[in-house]
Amino acid sequence: MSLIHPVVLCGGSGTRLWPRSRKKKPKPFLPLLGERTLFQQSLDRTSDPNRFAAPTIVAGSDHCPLIEEQAAQIDGSTLIVEPEAKNTAPAIALAAHALPRDAIMLVCPSDHHIANRDAFEKGVEDAVELAREDYMVAFGIHPVAPETGYGYIRKGPALGAGHAVAQFVEKPDLATAEQFLASGDYVWNGGIFAFRAGAFLDELAHHRPGMADLVSRSWSDAVRNGWRTQPAAEPFSEIRGESVDYAVMENTDRAAMVAADMGWSDIGNWDALMTARQTDESGNFVSGAADLANCRNVMVETDRLRVSVVGLENVIVIVDGDEVLVTSREGAQSVGKLPGATSQ
Repeated sequence: MSLIHPVVLCGGSGTRLWPRSRKKKPKPFLPLLGERTLFQQSLDRTSDPNRFAAPTIVAGSDHCPLIEEQAAQIDGSTLIVEPEAKNTAPAIALAAHALPRDAIMLVCPSDHHIANRDAFEKGVEDAVELAREDYMVAFGIHPVAPETGYGYIRKGPALGAGHAVAQFVEKPDLATAEQFLASGDYVWNGGIFAFRAGAFLDELAHHRPGMADLVSRSWSDAVRNGWRTQPAAEPFSEIRGESVDYAVMENTDRAAMVAADMGWSDIGNWDALMTARQTDESGNFVSGAADLANCRNVMVETDRLRVSVVGLENVIVIVDGDEVLVTSREGAQSVGKLPGATSQ
């Protein structure tokens, strides 16, 4: 059976994990859960040479030095350098042009955490079977809470080992999210996709012909240098950026989904990172020089200064260089709006 082609998307600035995540070294390239960075762990999950081809990595030029440092040693890998950020649909289209039309693409963000690798691999197997039949397959995550920060997918009729997609739903309010969870008909949209490269390009050409043409022109005039490919900047600059969800998945009549309980998190803020970490019996987590007394559900991460916390609950304290962040767990979603995070 032909190999699966991992496509790893590196984008975004990770401002909600400020001050650890900064423009010069954003979230994917930090060792937040273990010794390997989130980006390296994304590569590790698809490193079995009996199942996966060498990865295709899509990133902006600012991230190339970090990618060179963390992944350039992988034999046969390809780095596509986007001329500018245009969201996920054009990025995936560039990767599709780099592969044979019959190649099965497994599109993975570079900054997600997956705790259960076996469940991930089973989800990949199920998704690939549908992708071989030219379905556009999204990975759904079994919800464990009424999250308002995630998009949702409503399951339709059974389809192979998955389901047809009945509906993609934007981030809901809390009451709606609670209804989704109670119904059992909805899963989180995990942002992982599988499809045949040629089928994806055909769908893009059908639903976004202008974008498809500009990506094709940019790829046709690409410059190749070693493992790097630099698509042409001029056509790419004319693209109206759009996510793959909006451009293709919500428009195609071939949308399918597979559900997986794989310990997934997008590590979208400090609270999500704390949830993914192993805490002690009081729900606390400490990294660096810190003392906690009479605290519950407190996380402290410091790279230099000693931090002491007494009698607090549901608080996060981050010290990185000369920056200090103190937030409630509930307020962690708003960290990216701070002046320090937006002006770095």
